[in-house]
Amino acid sequence: MNPGASLLEEWNAHLARNRRRSVHTVRAYVATAARLTACLALPEWNDVAALTTRDIRGHLAARRAEGLVNASAARELSAIKAFVAYAREKAGAEPGTAPRLRGPRIKKGLPRPVTPDEATGLVELVEDNAAQTWIGKRDAAILLLMYGAGLRVAEALSLTPANLPLGDVLIVTGKGARQRAVPILPRVREAVDAYVRACPWPLDPGHALFRGAKGGPLGQGMVQKATARARRALGLPESATPHALRHSFATHLLGSGADLRSLQELLGHASLGSTQIYTKVDAATMLNAYRNAHPREHD
Repeated sequence: MNPGASLLEEWNAHLARNRRRSVHTVRAYVATAARLTACLALPEWNDVAALTTRDIRGHLAARRAEGLVNASAARELSAIKAFVAYAREKAGAEPGTAPRLRGPRIKKGLPRPVTPDEATGLVELVEDNAAQTWIGKRDAAILLLMYGAGLRVAEALSLTPANLPLGDVLIVTGKGARQRAVPILPRVREAVDAYVRACPWPLDPGHALFRGAKGGPLGQGMVQKATARARRALGLPESATPHALRHSFATHLLGSGADLRSLQELLGHASLGSTQIYTKVDAATMLNAYRNAHPREHD
């Protein structure tokens, strides 16, 4: 039996009831805490609160040796920090003495699209870290509109309740008042529906669909700040911005066989030249995959 079983029960209840975290987050955070308390034999809150930077680094090193990748390691570190912070609060520890830890470093290089796993992690962490449940669902819906439908931030924020309910296709008005039809995946539609159900403000047709904390139209800066916090927690590069999700949408479609003309229409580009940049990004992605698969070619 896990020596910290009673701690895990309380941690589960705290996350679900007090922090109102999603079922997915509660499950992931409790699983992380279970591994930590079992591996380091931590039966009391005082034991968790007394963990040092060296203790946590050693535990994470063991997890990395088991095959944990950067994005997953960063999420695990975020969960451990939250667990330790709660333990320190329970134990009455002095502020300013908590272990200092950074997420895994990402090599600097050319801007690159995020991978599907990174995009999923980014959306989940943005939702989980929000101050209020409905705000987390709002931000997740916006990011999924960019990653799953290729919208610009401004295009997502220009949507109104008149666009509801979302169907299989959404008519978007982009730059230069150009309209285009974009397919809406079920996952994207579900995220928008979840936000609509949770939003505390009346969604009248004449107002913005996505609202700020005080009920006014949401500004781009709030989406960018939420994404930046999640990006740092996951150890993703500075290039992993909200707009990078739109780039990733394009790059992944191109890699899956989409032709440039179709991609141009989906993205709302005025000229094909704007779309052709993704051929270079896709080529760079393919080259990296080749190098990873055949490292001896470059010894």
